[in-house]
Amino acid sequence: MRKLIVQQWVTVDNIAAEEDGGLSFVSGEPFSETTDPAFKASVMAFIDSVDTMILGANTYAQSKAYWPYADEQAEFGEKLNNLTKFVASSKLNDAPWGDFPAATVTRDPAATIRELKEQEGKDLWLWGSMKLMHFLLDAGVVDEVQMRVCPVARGKGTRIFEDRQDLVLVEATPFENGVVLLRYEIKK
Repeated sequence: MRKLIVQQWVTVDNIAAEEDGGLSFVSGEPFSETTDPAFKASVMAFIDSVDTMILGANTYAQSKAYWPYADEQAEFGEKLNNLTKFVASSKLNDAPWGDFPAATVTRDPAATIRELKEQEGKDLWLWGSMKLMHFLLDAGVVDEVQMRVCPVARGKGTRIFEDRQDLVLVEATPFENGVVLLRYEIKK
């Protein structure tokens, strides 16, 4: 069965979005000539392990003007743009993605994810979308949370976990750029 994997970039103090919604703390560009090869390999291995991306309406709105045209993102951008995409929204009727296939709009993301998990394919990736992440955690459809912890603190902002959550550590991998990959299964 396919898994739903949440991936979040976070600070060491559990902030996934700054007070203004920004992500200036995200570090570890995987595509420069000076990038740690192990970090780049980790990022590429993740995108190769998924074939479907789930986005909330806000993350979709922030992403649609950049990612379909992000040639500087090289192979990662090409793979991201070619993923099957679903956008959870009660207001959108369509979700274009530049010249790539449009995303499918779902009004019931938990049901959509349950259905997708039963189909053949690679894992599913929830990208950003904190409100949707919390909703899907409550619905019991999240299988794994991956945090790429950046070596900074912000003090204020949106925290990845606001309530109790029992997790089982699967992996903890530090990289030369100071980012640490933490992978947790959701304890059910």
